[in-house]
Amino acid sequence: MPRLTVNDRPVEFKMDPQTPLLWALRDAANLTGTKYGCGVGDCGACMVLVDGEALRSCLITLAEAEGRFVTTIEGLSRDRSHPVQQALVAEQAIQCGFCTPGIAIAAASLLKRNSDPSDKEIEQAIPNLCRCGVYPRLLRAIRLAGRVIRREETISAAPAPGITPDDAADSVPAMQPR
Repeated sequence: MPRLTVNDRPVEFKMDPQTPLLWALRDAANLTGTKYGCGVGDCGACMVLVDGEALRSCLITLAEAEGRFVTTIEGLSRDRSHPVQQALVAEQAIQCGFCTPGIAIAAASLLKRNSDPSDKEIEQAIPNLCRCGVYPRLLRAIRLAGRVIRREETISAAPAPGITPDDAADSVPAMQPR
């Protein structure tokens, strides 16, 4: 059975080692922030960090991920405080939100290597497709996140509306039998 570390927790998946990491994360670990988009590595919706590198989880099997450290959008920042997450909200670079987890992962990987990337470096590091076309705002958001990481700027955006991850379990109503 494949063993790996997911969001800083050791996990053993009782699944076929040839299962794509995407499905293990979504179906077995219930980490649904990693999205299924195209299944062939073109869209980037399923991007996760594997040993710090942004990779498409639909193209990696559990066997290939064995012994490695995987970070999903849920593990990037439980309280949505990562500079990339904050900058995406501040720059209104989120429309429907489907591609956002993959973009945030790819941007976090880039900014960890280079906190002051050029627009060309950002475009090369963020291969994700966004049907809503937020690309100009996305560039601004990644540049802002870089400035925050370099401690040149802070983000004073209000928290995202909704519930906090800690409240989620308590706020979901129990299913009533019909």
